[in-house]
Amino acid sequence: MKTKPASPLLRRTALLLCAAAALPWGALAQARSDSKGDWPMRPLRLIVGYASGSSPDVQARLLAEPLGKALGQPVVVENKGGASGNIGADAVAKATDGHTIGVIGNGPLTSSKYLYPKLPYDPIKDLAPLAMIGSAPLVLVAPHAAAADVPGYFKALKGGGGGGQGNYGSVGTGSGGHLGVELIKEAMGLDMLHVPYNGGPAVVNALLGGQVQMALLPASTVMPLVQSGKLAALAVSSSKRSPLAPGVPAMPEVGAGQVDIEVWNAVMAPASMPADHRARLAQALEKILHSPEIRSKLLAQGWRIDDTSAASLERRIRSDSKVYGDLIAQKHIRIE
Repeated sequence: MKTKPASPLLRRTALLLCAAAALPWGALAQARSDSKGDWPMRPLRLIVGYASGSSPDVQARLLAEPLGKALGQPVVVENKGGASGNIGADAVAKATDGHTIGVIGNGPLTSSKYLYPKLPYDPIKDLAPLAMIGSAPLVLVAPHAAAADVPGYFKALKGGGGGGQGNYGSVGTGSGGHLGVELIKEAMGLDMLHVPYNGGPAVVNALLGGQVQMALLPASTVMPLVQSGKLAALAVSSSKRSPLAPGVPAMPEVGAGQVDIEVWNAVMAPASMPADHRARLAQALEKILHSPEIRSKLLAQGWRIDDTSAASLERRIRSDSKVYGDLIAQKHIRIE
């Protein structure tokens, strides 16, 4: 007895079933999960654009475990240092796997687009804000002798009738310490030359040795030297005093107006990541960052935690970009 040939519809169905059976179970689970919006289904990469042991790296590792618990998948920290954080930021911006985010400093998100003519990513178009981790003002310091007469010290550094020209140090062209002092110079009429050094310790040695008369450095770096009487703290680089630098005046108190320069780190995602996935990450991060345990650890490291929301972070990126962009254009600062 002859069997009747299978219809085209039945043949196609059989082929589809065979193909499905040949797929790995993980791929089938991923397909079913995606259809239900169950994300993530595999570990997340948390890229840090700086070396192991740097403040962004420490913060990333502090967040990785609680974030993994909140998402139900491990979060693996991956260091991609170089180019002042720009290599890591570019890796996050170009990630298309849907499971990559990054901890990025304020430089790659605000000033880099103006400093580097060939920057391979656009921080506004290619990256999406998830959460502000923490921020900290810098401290404007000078050799200890300046502590005896801070107003007179500033007067001596003014141009014209104020006296001679001084030098100020930074950890490099385009760094927060460089751009911050340029803003302070504009606000106070100071006449000073920039001297870049390779790292904070070299700047501190130049201050102690009298090679430079001023520098803007993290509180965690200089406050122990201020408290031991080796350096003088002239001001914090913000419009209000900071508990991270007790007793140090704010910028308006020394005649610098509303200069408000801080360093900060944030968690960012590729702009291509689906909005609902970014929303889940932002919600989890905000809860983690406001937990007493994480807040106390960040504070102990010298970071202030205020509004951590993605919306606030986006506003900060845009406002700081405007300040730095205008300054860099005015001063013709470039890094080739």
